[in-house]
Amino acid sequence: MGVEIRESPVTDSGFEEMKQFAHDYLAASVESEDTGGRMRWYPWHSAEYRFNHILNVVDLATRIAEREGANVDVVRVAALFHDIAKLEVDQDVHAEEGARVAREYLTSHGDYPQSFVEEVCAAIRDHSYQGSLTDLPLETRCLIEADLLDKVGANGTTLMLLRMGYEARTHMDASEMVARVLERGEDAVRRIESDTAESIAHQRLKRVRWFREWLESEIAEVEPGDDRA
Repeated sequence: MGVEIRESPVTDSGFEEMKQFAHDYLAASVESEDTGGRMRWYPWHSAEYRFNHILNVVDLATRIAEREGANVDVVRVAALFHDIAKLEVDQDVHAEEGARVAREYLTSHGDYPQSFVEEVCAAIRDHSYQGSLTDLPLETRCLIEADLLDKVGANGTTLMLLRMGYEARTHMDASEMVARVLERGEDAVRRIESDTAESIAHQRLKRVRWFREWLESEIAEVEPGDDRA
């Protein structure tokens, strides 16, 4: 039996246009609010961070999809739209709203097959699903795994340490904050199903463990009331 050759409905130029749309949509979501954007006092709730997160998830999801045999176009387009509504609606409805935005875009830009549009929107709508990933189509699983992976590793550690400053913490709390990244990563590994995502997760968690060990070896413990720090 020969290998099925699937023609891609998404051109390189078409995908670049989608990326620009996502960037501009997020920026407009922030600019339209009198307060300067929902929860913008944390940098990762800014349009810049959210777009960077989306691009990270696109890269990870594409890598997983290619190795696991999923429909790469469905996965990468769903990844591009999965958090597009994150800055303008509440967390519990952002997936559904993102699917709506994606549907409007795909049906008004180009001639994408209806089946393709439906698969993309289903993956976006279900990317916040908290149950077993075995209950979901492969493409949705790839998206969820990529979304989980971007929150662990060096990137997740850096963001967690940035949070210290916004919470008026000192560097003495750094080990505790890094431990949170490890805990989140271990939770992610328990949900992950694909061999590809599991391999990436273990590699990233190994780096975080190394960093925490180095950190703890260089920061001396200070007893309460000790003013030498």
